[in-house]
Amino acid sequence: MHRLAAVSWIALPLAGALVLSGCSSAKSNSDELQIVANPVAARPAVSPAVTVKPAGQVLGSGSVSAVAVDPKTSTLVVAVPAPPALRLYDLNALASPPVNMPLYGPASRLTVTPGKVEIAEPGQGVVQQLSLPDRRLTETKTGGQPASSIAYGADRLVAMGAGKDVQVLPPAGPARTIGGQLYSADDVVDTGDGVVVLDRLRTAVFSLDVAAGKVDEGLRAGDGAANVVADSYGRVLVTDARAGALIAFSASPLIMRQRFPVPGGAYGIAYDARRSLAWVTLTERNEVVGFDVRGGEPVEKYRFPTVRQPDSVGVDENSGRVVIGSAAGEGTQVIQP
Repeated sequence: MHRLAAVSWIALPLAGALVLSGCSSAKSNSDELQIVANPVAARPAVSPAVTVKPAGQVLGSGSVSAVAVDPKTSTLVVAVPAPPALRLYDLNALASPPVNMPLYGPASRLTVTPGKVEIAEPGQGVVQQLSLPDRRLTETKTGGQPASSIAYGADRLVAMGAGKDVQVLPPAGPARTIGGQLYSADDVVDTGDGVVVLDRLRTAVFSLDVAAGKVDEGLRAGDGAANVVADSYGRVLVTDARAGALIAFSASPLIMRQRFPVPGGAYGIAYDARRSLAWVTLTERNEVVGFDVRGGEPVEKYRFPTVRQPDSVGVDENSGRVVIGSAAGEGTQVIQP
């Protein structure tokens, strides 16, 4: 039986998520992991009206569900929910109209591998792959509600949300499923040193042994783990939306390395590997903050006002430009630090 390791030395008052103590069999009456009757995943804090002009340039209008940048082709990809579509912008010609590509349903997550963008569409049980610069969409039916998808060697890993598992999709042949311990599989990241799964319901992160097909050890990730990204140092960085923090875990072995307070509704996160900057959105304040994460603790380098409800963020590693998506209908913002 795998154990969810306790980290009580950083415990904070709970916000209706869970109390961490040990064994992870959610179906057992003797489950040592005590949780509330109906755990709820962390959500972004509701943003106030914008009182300071957003920095940089705002592209178009409408709500945004996810953003991503492909540095190889200098393409900004914006997912809009109504009607579901991708808007593709040339980062070298932002004044030009975007290319519009319809989707089956709203995208929950965009993940970039140079020259390709993975698109998870949970409402339709589909993940798609956008190849660039030819702009071809290839679909894979997964069933269920895929929450995110990443390239992993020749395969793809799909976090299946409420399905509580991760699907491994080979280039050909049937998929295989890796499950166990998870209450929800909301995102999956490859650090280069190991694969980690984010579980928002359990507000935890877990190591995933893809070769062995099993979920390994897990650790509590604050009071409301919201989003996760890999950095350049074999770690994953997690935003804690309830307690207001940025948490760093090494992936192999899975160990908490840092917990840094970030008040203001920390939610979205993106990472600039060229500059070692983690960009975190603060939805309570309509701000985005850039932290240098090379040292013993994050150091704030930038802070900018944003569009309202900045739930999603991406970064162009070529130029350092930061992209913020408004979930409240105020478009896409591009900032040059």
